Amino acid sequence: MLREATRSVGVVPNAAYRHFHDRDSLLAAVCAAAMAELGDRMAAAVARVPGEPADPTAARLRLGAIGTAYLAFAREEPGLFATAFAVPQQHAYVVPADAAEDRSPLGQLRAALDALVAAGALDPRRRPGIEFPIWSAVHGLAVLTGPGPLRDVGATEQARLRELTLAFIGDGLA
Repeated sequence: MLREATRSVGVVPNAAYRHFHDRDSLLAAVCAAAMAELGDRMAAAVARVPGEPADPTAARLRLGAIGTAYLAFAREEPGLFATAFAVPQQHAYVVPADAAEDRSPLGQLRAALDALVAAGALDPRRRPGIEFPIWSAVHGLAVLTGPGPLRDVGATEQARLRELTLAFIGDGLA
C-alpha cells in the first residue's frame, strides 16, 4: 500500500518516512485527512439546506443531507472511505461538553439530531445514543453497496436503497 501510494505521487517509498515515524503514523494521518474530507462534504451538504434552525422540516432535511453526503463520499471515494475507518482509535466517540464545534462526521450527525430536538421534531427522551443506530444503517448501506454484496446493483437500485434507508431513519425518528 505504501509503495503504491508513494509511486502514485512520484516519490520513492522511503520518502514517506521522512515525514512519518512509521506506517501506523502515516495511516493515522491519511485516516484523519479522509475523515476531515468526509466531514467537509457533510458540512457543505448541510449548508445547502435552506431554512431556520428551529424549522422542523429544515432540521429533517439537514439530517437527510448528512446521510446523503456520507453515502456519496463512500461511493465516489471508496479508497478514502475505507481508509477513514482504518484506525479506530482516531475517532472520538465521546466529546467533552466544553469542546469546540465538532466537525467530524459523528459530531455533525450528533449536531443534526440535537437540532431535531431543538426544533421539536425529535422527542428529547429518544435522543441519547440514537446516533449509533442511524450511523449503523447508513454505514452499513455504504459498505453493502460499495465493496459488499450489493456492489453490482445498478445506479437506479442503489438510489432506491438510499431513499429507503433514509426514509426508514426518518420514520424511526417521527
